[in-house]
Amino acid sequence: MIRKLQAVALDCADPVRLARFYADLLGGEAVVDPEDAGWVEVRGFEGVTIACQRVDGYRPPQWPGQERPQQLHLDFDVDDLDGEEARALALGATLLERTDQLRPEANWRIYADPAGHPFCLCVH
Repeated sequence: MIRKLQAVALDCADPVRLARFYADLLGGEAVVDPEDAGWVEVRGFEGVTIACQRVDGYRPPQWPGQERPQQLHLDFDVDDLDGEEARALALGATLLERTDQLRPEANWRIYADPAGHPFCLCVH
C-alpha cells in the first residue's frame, strides 16, 4: 500500500532557477542533489516536496492550447489573492488569466512559473 505522495516532479531546462522560484513563492528552500545537479528539490514548506528535473530539449506547455498540453498544474491556497499575485509576479511568474474576474463563482487565478508550467492561486 502506498503511504503518501513523496514529491511532484516538474520537467524544465533550468532546475535550480525553477526550484528557487518555488522556494521563494512557498517559503521553502531549494536543495540541490550533490550527486545530480539536474535534480533540485524544494523543501521546508507545508506540503508535498516539489522536485525540478533537467530535461534536454525541454519545451514548456502551452496554455490554454493543447499543442503542448499542460499535463498537470499546481494549486496553492492563499488568503490574499491580490497580495500573493503581486509576490508571484515579482518572483518571475506570468499571469495567464484572472479567472475570478471572468467568472463570478471562480476563486482562482492562473499563472505560469518561469519554466511555463501553469499553477493557480486559489482563495482559501
